[in-house]
Amino acid sequence: MPEPVYNVLFLCTGNSARSILAESILNTEGKGRFRAFSAGSNPKGTVHPLALRELKSRGYPAEGFSSKGWDVFATPDAPQMDFIFTVCDSAAGEACPVWPGHPMTAHWGVADPAAVEGSEFEKERAFAEAARFLKNRIMAFISLPLTSIDRMALHSHLDEIGRMNDVTADRAS
Repeated sequence: MPEPVYNVLFLCTGNSARSILAESILNTEGKGRFRAFSAGSNPKGTVHPLALRELKSRGYPAEGFSSKGWDVFATPDAPQMDFIFTVCDSAAGEACPVWPGHPMTAHWGVADPAAVEGSEFEKERAFAEAARFLKNRIMAFISLPLTSIDRMALHSHLDEIGRMNDVTADRAS
């Protein structure tokens, strides 16, 4: 029996940087086992150019992304999510829509690289750090035995991944 394909939604307030990074990384690293999406509670309307530049520099797809509201994924005809991860602290504290199918949720907060002020180098470094943190968490997530782990243990693992700092996925799993 083939392994299921899991739908994963990354939520952030603006849906312009962190959630976009996570969407591209998971769609690539998940190798067809995951379909990632991203959205925001108050979308900026555009994707941050440094997020796209960071994806390209890491060899991830950087085309076709849009900044959109999470209401797009709360409709009856939207893909049913299996997992929803908030990647910013403000989205984690907001009242989310009721998601069809009762997906597993966890908070994977990452500092907002788009909020960094300073030189171009400092801004680029913030995007690189956010991408690295997200990739490490995503690699730990995709290494979980999703088809053979009970729901309570899975939730515990997802929360633990959210508490990861800058460690490799090997050390986290």
